[in-house]
Amino acid sequence: MTQLNLKRVGLLPARGPRLIRLKLLARFKTHIFRVLKREEGTAAIEFVICIPVIMTIFIASIESGVLMTRYIMLERSVDMVMRNLRLGEYPDPTPAFLKARICERAVVLQHCEDNITIALEPISTTTWAFPPRNAGCVDRENKLSPSVTYNPGAAHEIMMVRVCVTQDAMFPTTGIGLNLPKDPSGGYGLIATSAFVNEP
Repeated sequence: MTQLNLKRVGLLPARGPRLIRLKLLARFKTHIFRVLKREEGTAAIEFVICIPVIMTIFIASIESGVLMTRYIMLERSVDMVMRNLRLGEYPDPTPAFLKARICERAVVLQHCEDNITIALEPISTTTWAFPPRNAGCVDRENKLSPSVTYNPGAAHEIMMVRVCVTQDAMFPTTGIGLNLPKDPSGGYGLIATSAFVNEP
């Protein structure tokens, strides 16, 4: 058989474009195998896998730290102001006056005086009926303050104070900030409660 006939029946290697394609395919496979065997990218893969977890923990730590700091400062401020009120250092205090005194001590609260409500009322020693813990927080979306009871009481009366301050989460779309109960404006309420007896 001639060389031409051998090519037709496939006994001789193919020439031309087909041979070029086969060589390119072989080179491509060799290149892919070399890339897959490399170890330079292992650190980058570990970084890509671990960084979302690390960032989530980091953000949650910051959010929880800010939340606890705000709450502790609010509790401390309320206790200090109520102590002065109990001892009679604030004659005829108004809600605005108490709000200003609480906010000036709770320095970490943002826009405190605009987002705070105070409910103050005596507790009956006959029925011992306590009001609900939630004093009602400011509706920032509609710019409304809830209707709360404010009664400084008389001497020897047991008083209960409830304070709510609305604050914004630092990371409202991630971790703890995402799961906090929020109002329509996206803020959460910090609530502090205290009780004391009016001095004579």
